[in-house]
Amino acid sequence: QVQLVESGGGLVQAGDSLRLSCAASGRAFSIYIMGWFRQTPGKEREFVAAITWRGDRTYYADSVKGRGTISRDNAQTTMYLQMNNLKPEDTAVYYCAAARALQMYSASQYYNVGEYDYWGQGTQVTVSS
Repeated sequence: QVQLVESGGGLVQAGDSLRLSCAASGRAFSIYIMGWFRQTPGKEREFVAAITWRGDRTYYADSVKGRGTISRDNAQTTMYLQMNNLKPEDTAVYYCAAARALQMYSASQYYNVGEYDYWGQGTQVTVSS
């Protein structure tokens, strides 16, 4: 079992940067695959980024590739999402997620909401134009 709490959201202007944090508590944070997803009203939750438990591989949605960087500090049981050059279309509630697995057997699984077992409450990011 792991509990996840996101922070770092807020109101920013287009072109600004933001760093989201996900603090995890519970057991064995280091062996979970971690991910970020986002959701806007009336739409399905969508994948943003994921990182393996060792941090040696990362995955990004095309919409944030080149602007986002996911990282983790297993000693601090915290995951981060650095977002640069923010756009109004990045406005969403951002959720931290954890998958109780050492690895996923295909890259496409990292993108799948259903592969993740634990979720945070979300943090709002609003980007004004």
